[in-house]
Amino acid sequence: MALRLYNTLSRALEVFRPQDPQRVLIYGCGPTVYDFPHIGNYRTFVVYDLLHRYLEWLGYGVRFVTNLTDVDDKTIQGALREGVTIAEYTPRFAEAFLEDARTLGIRPADAYPRATHYVTAMVEFVRRLEEKGMAYQAEDGSVYFPIGRFPGYGKLSRVDLEGVKPGARVAVDEYGKDDVRDFALWKAARPEDEAAGAAWDSPWGRGRPGWHLECSVMSLSELGETLDIHLGGEDLIFPHHEDEIAQTEALTGKPFVRYWLHIKHLLLEGQKMSKSLGNTLTVRELLDRGFEPAAIRHQLLSAQYRKELNFTTAGLEASSRALQRLVDFEARLRETPSDPDAPPTALAALAQEALERFREGMDDDLNSPEAMAALFVFVHAVNGELDRAQGPISTADREGALSALSRMDEVLGLLELARQSRGVDPATAEWVEAKIRERTEARRRRDFSRADAIRAELHSRGIVLEDTPSGTRWKVVR
Repeated sequence: MALRLYNTLSRALEVFRPQDPQRVLIYGCGPTVYDFPHIGNYRTFVVYDLLHRYLEWLGYGVRFVTNLTDVDDKTIQGALREGVTIAEYTPRFAEAFLEDARTLGIRPADAYPRATHYVTAMVEFVRRLEEKGMAYQAEDGSVYFPIGRFPGYGKLSRVDLEGVKPGARVAVDEYGKDDVRDFALWKAARPEDEAAGAAWDSPWGRGRPGWHLECSVMSLSELGETLDIHLGGEDLIFPHHEDEIAQTEALTGKPFVRYWLHIKHLLLEGQKMSKSLGNTLTVRELLDRGFEPAAIRHQLLSAQYRKELNFTTAGLEASSRALQRLVDFEARLRETPSDPDAPPTALAALAQEALERFREGMDDDLNSPEAMAALFVFVHAVNGELDRAQGPISTADREGALSALSRMDEVLGLLELARQSRGVDPATAEWVEAKIRERTEARRRRDFSRADAIRAELHSRGIVLEDTPSGTRWKVVR
């Protein structure tokens, strides 16, 4: 079975075939760095990571680019509120995004271009469009794209051109446009733009780039004229991605993107979440409430990316339990006695079946719930085999089961992230081992109240003990 992706452009599942069989070019619309991204934004970015990981899992080389929008109306307004320039205002939110992405186990992109670093290229892009008759200057100095001169306009969103209104992030005081539907490539500077350090020289006077222009230029600069995959939230289909297609293909004369993937927004406790409604939730707030990063990641992957996801506290608690089950399973496998000469078990067949089902789920348009179901069916079945085992199991079987678990986690990133967030420093580990020795001695003296007190003390620090025939084991839990 080959990887199939739902292409918004064709409205159909298509077998994924990159231009270069060895290298996939991907651009994902990143955050506007005017505030801390909320958990809905991170559903999108975790899906980016899922695709990134799975393509590499399949053996592709991947060049992945995620932009940072650091000049637009919102960044300018934020800078003005604080009495600083956008160059002073936006870096802390850019760094917060990168830190939160690391917290959720999102692999770094190959580049994080910032719009303000590409203004010269943006001016050149508009100048070339103007030469082709695909841009014109209005009386206020702004430059617009004439959508009526681009025959393919609307092919992504399938929008009714008769109903098109000025796009998002376009100022309401625009004058001199040939058509009310035309969108801004270059915006004439206003006093507030100058005050925020968001204005540059151009052949059309002082101004700043339009939002749609920024992504076209950054993707062209970093990836070339035709991308394999362009990602974004479903709200970006129109006008942002539609306008990207129009201006880019008008300039290059080539297809801009081969596969468009769009991620559905999530609900928060059954309600639409947005900053305008004041009901957003950040990764940092979830961490402060005691949820660990891997549990957050698990819930964000619990629905297929084109399906609605209701992000809830109850769901997070269930994700925490599922994560602990995975952690316990891995520990059990590693600690199970093995012998190269032990008779074979069903573990090899279970591992092979799990990997096949896992790949089937991922090949079906990144169906993460099906992939995770394959993983947990594997956990249940292997635990049953270990329960029935009499004595050591085959070393090859045990290593094969661990390998299958590791292979699936290379894509899901759950155990990998749990290990990072649950890491124990050497001093703490030494303290835990000393407490266990003290508890063992207390039990030998039949001082069970002291032994129980030590267990409770460790539990208060997130350390859980398990007494086994081979001694006392401990683990970190959340």
